[in-house]
Amino acid sequence: MKLCRFNDNRLGVVLDDQIADVSSVLDTLPVYRWPLPIYDVVIANLDRLRPQMEKLAASASRVPLRAATLLSPVANPNKIIGAPVNYQKHIDEAKIDKQINVGNEIKTIDYYGLFLKANSSLIGPSQGIEIAQPERRHDHEAELGVVIGKECRNVSRASALNYVAGYSIALDMTTRGSEDRSFRKSLDTYSVLGPWLVTSDEIADPSVLDLWLTVNKQPRQRTNTRHLIYDVPRLIEYASMFYTLLPGDIIMTGTPEGVGPVVPGDIIDVGIESIGEMQVRVVART
Repeated sequence: MKLCRFNDNRLGVVLDDQIADVSSVLDTLPVYRWPLPIYDVVIANLDRLRPQMEKLAASASRVPLRAATLLSPVANPNKIIGAPVNYQKHIDEAKIDKQINVGNEIKTIDYYGLFLKANSSLIGPSQGIEIAQPERRHDHEAELGVVIGKECRNVSRASALNYVAGYSIALDMTTRGSEDRSFRKSLDTYSVLGPWLVTSDEIADPSVLDLWLTVNKQPRQRTNTRHLIYDVPRLIEYASMFYTLLPGDIIMTGTPEGVGPVVPGDIIDVGIESIGEMQVRVVART
């Protein structure tokens, strides 16, 4: 199943080139009082909601996909977790490009560990990446996004995929510079997730997916997730050793070689096998 959030926070099931509006299932969510949950309540209730959504989708009103404003399919992640230098060829290019390494020795994910991005940086593909400091270099980083479905801690590699709600395409945008990685990657609009959430039952193995990105139709990035240094199960295992993972938490699994700058006016197209593709415009912040 492909689930999207669109227009004015509507919930939809994507069927070919249309969206079936199943927002009425949201009326069946539990009533929450303060203190509100610190996780995404739709993702937390997804197993219960799914049969209702499947039934509704058959007769629900439809919206053409091309006419919809696509928001992030996860509305309220508690955490956005990043995996730095998780492809060897990206390590290799970062060692060479002084605008990436800023004079620092590039090490490995084993050395750096993971990092967090502000959840206020999260947008959907239709909302656009805003460049706030045009004098600096701002790079695209195409990644597989993993959405956690159930609360977990200290998960084993063998059981890790049991805690995944689904997968999306992610753009982990970054401003190059000497500041801390989390700071440079947490600007508003610098975490793009979309175009929808593909539920985990539709992707048996997230470690064999082709990934690609173009800017203005010019190829920039292309790889397969088999080249991840820490694959998806290992990332979940590793993250859950340090954080309690909650429904809706997003793990951005790392970017391959080919990262490069974007400027206002550019159009980024990014796709992942078995998920789909999304187009994101780069604009100047006003």
